[in-house]
Amino acid sequence: MNNRVQIIAEAGVNHNGSLEKALALIDAAADAGADVVKFQTFKSEAIISRFASKADYQVRSTGNDESQLEMVRKLELDEFSHSMLVAHCAKRAIQFMSTPFDLKSVDFLVNELNVAKLKVPSGEITNGPLLLKVARSAKPVILSTGMCNLGEIEMALGVLAFGYTEHEVPPSIQAFEKAYGSSAGQSALKNHVELLHCTTEYPAPISDINLRAIETMKSAFGLPVGYSDHTAGIVISLAAVALGAETIEKHFTLDRNLPGPDHRASLEPDELKQMVKSIREVELALGSAVKRSTEVEYRNRLVARKSLVAAHDICKGEFFTQVNLAAKRPGDGITPIHYWEWLGKVADRDYKQDEEIKS
Repeated sequence: MNNRVQIIAEAGVNHNGSLEKALALIDAAADAGADVVKFQTFKSEAIISRFASKADYQVRSTGNDESQLEMVRKLELDEFSHSMLVAHCAKRAIQFMSTPFDLKSVDFLVNELNVAKLKVPSGEITNGPLLLKVARSAKPVILSTGMCNLGEIEMALGVLAFGYTEHEVPPSIQAFEKAYGSSAGQSALKNHVELLHCTTEYPAPISDINLRAIETMKSAFGLPVGYSDHTAGIVISLAAVALGAETIEKHFTLDRNLPGPDHRASLEPDELKQMVKSIREVELALGSAVKRSTEVEYRNRLVARKSLVAAHDICKGEFFTQVNLAAKRPGDGITPIHYWEWLGKVADRDYKQDEEIKS
């Protein structure tokens, strides 16, 4: 069974609109040993109203002198830059992934860049047209579920199931529900969709993480579930792996002190490398669900366990009693689990103190 956790290094918009920084982020992710480096693909005017205000964490990071639209516009990468990123990922042997935030960006990633997989972020999980577009691409998808309850996740899965399986019926809530409940829809979801548990705050407070929701989501939807970590540090990511997360997504940056909305809640390259190393150690430690004595333990059994021995000198013909029987190391003789069976038996030879009792 393959227990390898997929590690997504989330570059996001931490390139600050600079191709040079974006390429450096790919290098940092590859050097850290991540499986995937993920960016964000969007046209600002297509996704943000000029009246949209910044989130509190964005205000804390970037101030309030500009609108959300003005802030995000500076973080766009053009199509040429995307092509350069894909080429550099191939050179560094790390998978390129990006999150499309608008319909044209889905088309670009699928038709022009031929990405292997798409990521739908938490903020788009109620965006029916985007979900449908993603599913109609027939690409596998990772669906992040921050800010969601189970009903909202199920509704989004219904849109995806409909998009993967139905091309004749007009989209509707009823059609989504029918597709989700169908065997074809469920099969399509199992073949194409992975969920990510997430708490949408930057950085996310530890008390709001609720990692046990990973198991709840696995049970509710029968799909692979990973974790998108917005907490500071790497501890919660490791805990998520121990609880069965199959993917870990984590923001990283070249420098936490750079200007921009996400840097402060991101890992720096050395921390990303340590996270990858630690996750690999945790998944190795998880091992098998079978409880057994392992190969490395066998050499310690004789040293750590005990055998029945003579507590003091015993003469042939004496009865074994609680006074003259003891349990001492090493454990290569009669195991003390049989202690009571030997009480009242007669010694068939002499024993010196500490000598192992023989059957």
